[in-house]
Amino acid sequence: MTRLMSRLREWARLLKRDVVALWVAARDPRTPLGAKIVAACVAAYALSPVDLIPDFVPLLGYLDDLLIVPLGTALAIRLIPPGLMSEFRVLAEEISARPSSRAGLLAIILIWALATGLAGWWVWEVLETADPLEQAPSRVSAPKMSTQATRLPVIRPPPRSDKARLAPA
Repeated sequence: MTRLMSRLREWARLLKRDVVALWVAARDPRTPLGAKIVAACVAAYALSPVDLIPDFVPLLGYLDDLLIVPLGTALAIRLIPPGLMSEFRVLAEEISARPSSRAGLLAIILIWALATGLAGWWVWEVLETADPLEQAPSRVSAPKMSTQATRLPVIRPPPRSDKARLAPA
């Protein structure tokens, strides 16, 4: 168990180093444009003080950190030439303070603001179209009775002729 924990700690340390290396790679002019974009997005997300899905959300909060950061880091590393990546890793180990990404913070705040605005707009539309006097249908409803009396057709016997009235019975 101790061996597994030490391997996980080493993996996490290398992942942090690679994220900082991606932060350096995103700012280096020698990095190809596609790799620069992916590296900037991954570094901004990983170094942002705000998560896309907060960690207090059960399961999803940590799942996004366990999937997005490692997979994004692996993709960005594949896009950066190996010689440059090893240089960026050396530079990342020299950086003592963990950089923070203001652009990543701004992007996450904008995503949350947009989601909150859309949810608020949707609630407003639902509440605005609802009729406050309209009652919700009950589960068991009585048969509807008409408020007007129904008239049944009147059946009358055919008229008798005078001969039939005068004839003795």
